[in-house]
Amino acid sequence: MNKEQQAPIGVFDSGLGGLTVVAELRRQLPGEDVVYFGDTARVPYGTKSPETVRRFALEDATFLLRFNPKMIVVACNTASAAALDLLRDAMPVPVCGVVEPGAAEAVRQARESRARSGGGGIAVLATEATVNADAYPIAIRKIDPTIAITQCPCPLLVPLVEEGRTPDDAIVRMAMTEYLSPLLPLQPGAVLLGCTHYPLLKSAVEAVLGPSSPIVDSAQAAARAVVSTLADADLLCEPGRGGTLRCYVSDNPQRFAAVGSRFLGRPLRNVTWISPE
Repeated sequence: MNKEQQAPIGVFDSGLGGLTVVAELRRQLPGEDVVYFGDTARVPYGTKSPETVRRFALEDATFLLRFNPKMIVVACNTASAAALDLLRDAMPVPVCGVVEPGAAEAVRQARESRARSGGGGIAVLATEATVNADAYPIAIRKIDPTIAITQCPCPLLVPLVEEGRTPDDAIVRMAMTEYLSPLLPLQPGAVLLGCTHYPLLKSAVEAVLGPSSPIVDSAQAAARAVVSTLADADLLCEPGRGGTLRCYVSDNPQRFAAVGSRFLGRPLRNVTWISPE
């Protein structure tokens, strides 16, 4: 295995949510080393101006370059929408976001639904910031401008996840019913989880919408895009080794480790504080 194949995958997000992407990377690529940066001192990015998000994203990616990564993953919907082109121009390694892979998978699922039943648009569940940015509709229409798109802002879900609420929690069920009931008459052909926190509540989405609307996890889609990119460039590490995970945060590593363990589904111990400057 050469030096480039042994290099880690760099991942950044404004906070905790990107750990769902890391969990998928570790499931699909268990032998790869991963370095994660969560900009917890400056979260959330969704309330910042596009200029500020681009500056933060460039700083985050530049920090990851210290570890000589073979690829950088922007595990943040806001940064993917605002800064992906900038990062692809500025970084010396491939850069992947979460919006484009999620949109592509949603289109694929919706087309399959349309072929089966003749209907099937896409429902996008996202934060208010992502909805206001129109990130997913823009990406979806680049692939297929004929697919109907309904956006559904779900502002309570991120704080509920970070509080540790589970899909069977009564408050989660009430919030899901409130947000998703208007989608029931539409019978979407694909339901896109357009926030990296939302996979932790996937079963609560299914409980409201039922099995007829397949759910697209943008974290899973992003991880598959990483696998494809590394395979095409012959940068996958050799199978059989155990990959490592190192996490860096710009504030409160103790809370990050405690809450982040739920995102990963395993204890998170290797968390280091660094200055956001």
